[in-house]
Amino acid sequence: MHTHSQHCTHHHHSHSAVHGKKLLWVTLLNFIITLAEIAGGLLSNSLSLLSDAVHNLGDSLALFFAWTANRLGNKKADRKRTFGYKRVEILTAFFNALALIVICLFLFIEAYHRLMEPQPIKGALMLTVAVIGLIANWVSVLILQKDKNRNINVKAAYLHLMGDTLSSVAVIMGGVAIWFWGVVWLDPVITVLVGIYIIHHTWSVLKQAIDILMQGTPPHIDIDRLVSEIGSIPGVRDIHHLHLWQLNDDQVHFEAHINAAENIDMVQATEMRGQIEACLRSHGIGHSVLQIGYNCCEGHEQLIVDENRY
Repeated sequence: MHTHSQHCTHHHHSHSAVHGKKLLWVTLLNFIITLAEIAGGLLSNSLSLLSDAVHNLGDSLALFFAWTANRLGNKKADRKRTFGYKRVEILTAFFNALALIVICLFLFIEAYHRLMEPQPIKGALMLTVAVIGLIANWVSVLILQKDKNRNINVKAAYLHLMGDTLSSVAVIMGGVAIWFWGVVWLDPVITVLVGIYIIHHTWSVLKQAIDILMQGTPPHIDIDRLVSEIGSIPGVRDIHHLHLWQLNDDQVHFEAHINAAENIDMVQATEMRGQIEACLRSHGIGHSVLQIGYNCCEGHEQLIVDENRY
């Protein structure tokens, strides 16, 4: 007997639409910041401000891709992609996180050059543009603040904006130091510290995206405990050919063969399936595919979960 169960919520699409609108507004705002910083960097001869503009440009593109992914993620499943387009958001989050780390490494290189070859900078103009950038970035952060833990794609975008905000703070501090005391070495030092902070927080998003793309077991689910609970259900002899993975950051899928202890009829199999699904839901698993049989898959009675552990 092959059974299938799926539990959907209607809020997902409405939440996703809200995420999309917020990402669009933040994307447009970030593009404006980028143009302002490029102009300000050229006029003030501030490499730090231009570097921050490059950072913002990369983040603006990342935010645009995040918004595009959000819209694609709402497309329904079709004959070519029966799982739908949810993984687009995970792919985008992966590339966004990777891009942010690369941008930070670029800023490290630029900071080194600034330490080796200091140049005269118009501190007042640099400071003014940086303050404008800080305000705009902070507004963007506030827009996404509420939704950052509901969606991995929004979280990646949020981290980009936090990085931009901290970069603006670094540029402002550098601008103040240059304008009042001529301490030009402080700016690249702060930039490196900010970059380390960004990489530290972005790494978790990158790791989560890789785990999902590799169809790893969701970290919040104890697979041994889950198997033990299913095995304790009356009538279940063993569970095997088990697969547990995430489609995206909030949809968990489960499939397995259930070997019944006795040759049961359709009604009993349906009751068993209901108990197993209730167990799965208690672990946050809303989509399951169960194949129930009797004396099935001889030689594979035991669940193999330790074979590839290292």
